[in-house]
Amino acid sequence: MQLREKKSKQMACPAPALKDLPKVAVDLKSELEGFKSANLKNADTQEKIILPSAEDVAAEKTEKALIEGIERFDASKLKHTETLEKNPLPDKEVMQQEKTHQNILSGVEHFDKSTMKHANTQEKVVLPDVEVIEQEKGQQKLISGIENFDTSKLKHTETCEKNPLPSKETIEQEKSS
Repeated sequence: MQLREKKSKQMACPAPALKDLPKVAVDLKSELEGFKSANLKNADTQEKIILPSAEDVAAEKTEKALIEGIERFDASKLKHTETLEKNPLPDKEVMQQEKTHQNILSGVEHFDKSTMKHANTQEKVVLPDVEVIEQEKGQQKLISGIENFDTSKLKHTETCEKNPLPSKETIEQEKSS
């Protein structure tokens, strides 16, 4: 049956024309025609079969045994148990803190503004005394005098350092004392 399918497929596809076939070089063609299979050397082929190690086999067996144990497990052997859920309640101190916090919040939110008394605010503007004003004016004049000082009004001077040497009498007095 497969042969029939192959033949029908071959008949469906026409054979390529000679001009469409790939061209083979002349020297390669002559080598292929003159090829003798008797010139080939005999070679023995070896099949390499890699077997798993003893550790791999042991690990696979334990894994398989575990899976089989889980599959064969009988749920009817289990005993019914009741679990106790512990819900620790807060102590008195924590409850008292929460209550005071809630009372403060509710007091602020529900505050009655009509119980407040009206208050008039007086803004006091304190002006400096005459003495303080005069001191500031003096400081400003001093600063402006320093900043606006004209250095061209200065006269050139030469400094001469005098270092008098002690007399013989003074030296003798110092030596004796």
